Amino acid sequence: MINGQKTEYRDGMRIDWDVPIPMEDGVILRCDIFRPEEDGEYPVIMSYGPYGKWLHFEDGYKSAWDRMTTKHPDVVAGSTNKYQSWEVVDPEKFVPHGYACVRVDSRGAGRSPGYMEVWSPREAQDYYNCIEWAAEQDWCDGKIGLNGISYYATNQWQVAAMNPPHLTAICIWEGFADFYRDCTHHGGILCTFVANWYDMQVKSVQYGLGENGYRSRLTGGWVSGPESLTSEERGSARFDFGQVARAHAMDDEYWKARTPDFSKITVPVLSSGNWGGQGLHPRGNFEGFSNVSSKDKWLEVHGIEHWTEFYTDYGIDLQLRFFNHFLKGEKNGWDQQPKVQLQVRHVDHFVERHEDAWPLPSTQWTKYHLGAKGHTLSQDETSQGSQVSFKALGDGVTFLTEPLEADTELTGPIAARLNISSSTEDADFFLVVRVLTPNLEEVVFQGALDPNTPVAQGWLRASHRKLDTQKSEPYRPYHTHDEKQPLTPGEVYELDIEIWPTCIVVPAGCRIALSVRGRDYVYPGPPDAGLSNMKNKFTGVGPFLHDDPVDRPIEIFGGTTTLHLGEGKENWVMLPVIPARK
Repeated sequence: MINGQKTEYRDGMRIDWDVPIPMEDGVILRCDIFRPEEDGEYPVIMSYGPYGKWLHFEDGYKSAWDRMTTKHPDVVAGSTNKYQSWEVVDPEKFVPHGYACVRVDSRGAGRSPGYMEVWSPREAQDYYNCIEWAAEQDWCDGKIGLNGISYYATNQWQVAAMNPPHLTAICIWEGFADFYRDCTHHGGILCTFVANWYDMQVKSVQYGLGENGYRSRLTGGWVSGPESLTSEERGSARFDFGQVARAHAMDDEYWKARTPDFSKITVPVLSSGNWGGQGLHPRGNFEGFSNVSSKDKWLEVHGIEHWTEFYTDYGIDLQLRFFNHFLKGEKNGWDQQPKVQLQVRHVDHFVERHEDAWPLPSTQWTKYHLGAKGHTLSQDETSQGSQVSFKALGDGVTFLTEPLEADTELTGPIAARLNISSSTEDADFFLVVRVLTPNLEEVVFQGALDPNTPVAQGWLRASHRKLDTQKSEPYRPYHTHDEKQPLTPGEVYELDIEIWPTCIVVPAGCRIALSVRGRDYVYPGPPDAGLSNMKNKFTGVGPFLHDDPVDRPIEIFGGTTTLHLGEGKENWVMLPVIPARK
């Protein structure tokens, strides 16, 4: 074995380990290739990312693996599972269908040397180069499909906007797109997730860990080798994502250089989102589906954990039908696949339904107005003036509907308008749409990560209230985040707040609630232990916390916030009510 590169025939596949892919600047990336044993030309399913291609799923993410395989035995059925890796396809379920699966360790990660700067323009160019390299190999028929979850989905948006000539189709499985709005700054409020994720899941497999990192159960070699570099050498070969996120507090050129122009994406797209992914991915799946220029595009939305459905029979079938049609030309009925496939969420189950567009054409956008007396949500607007105040870093106030007379479906994006004032120059708003049972117990769901996830969430820093009128929709306000507009203490301001899309059929007798808070939502029950690859326990929002003291200094964000209701001031939440189907 030279630098790990060798070829094996096992488990019905030809496997080429650690194949070099030269970049134009001299860096050599490394990939593994899984393909049929028979010589031939095959379409490619490719992934490119930082999680270490030689790291087995169970070794790096044991709690997630155990939860998935225990609850969903179809994931492990029909495979030896030797080649399972975090958030990329199991080759044993694709190679038998005539595909070559190519896994590339991104620059500075796993077996690939170089400077690590995740999701950078340099990485996007590397991905472009890898696509074109694969298309030129004698075992490839020139058609390249991209697939994978999360990181391996997000960078598909980036590279697809660059239009590599041989890119044929992309499957974006739970992948955000807007680095500022979706990931690092929700409504302008810094999310600490990126710093913690980078420490736990990326730096832990950085190239050069060598004998100080994981040993691969696949090859016996070092996942992050072959070199064993000093901590100083590794530190000088990577950027500090947490520091960068804090330094770029506005949607500046740094974030814009990483956020794709959807209008430039023209290849067929399958965008697959998760209702419970508040805080990271689903906004990108919805925005991407709506705004790409591709004439062939589909949206699928599911529930449960972030990583699970990709590996179930349901997910594999969806992916194979999509890729078989576009990469292999199979007439398998995909061209008749409805443009939108939803797993409609009920309190205790999902029901599959097909639609023609997103948002759903049948949506009845319904405003529920906030009332101070009794803290009500009602379709009747309040005329009497009143005020409701709360501690700006506290749990805020919750407004409730009357018990619903009939089952009511909410499916789509949500918008809210509030008239507010602050005792200081700024204030943060955390909006939570909730469902309460007749005895006022909260209905929560297994989210993408947190098992106690509320129905929907939105965020806005008041000084970031400036709207982009060209991009805003009545149901989805869009903020520029290009300048701070401080508040004058005591003066009233109008805020339009985006709440990320959701889906729930609320049973008759239950109530819908809107909580207006000054800090992250906290599930009223006991916290969850979290996942082995995450730092914190889960208290309702998983790892997507907004508690950085530098970003939220008490002298600015620790005052009193007041809602101003009535007297011509509109305060409402606009819900996407879907009429009952006959």
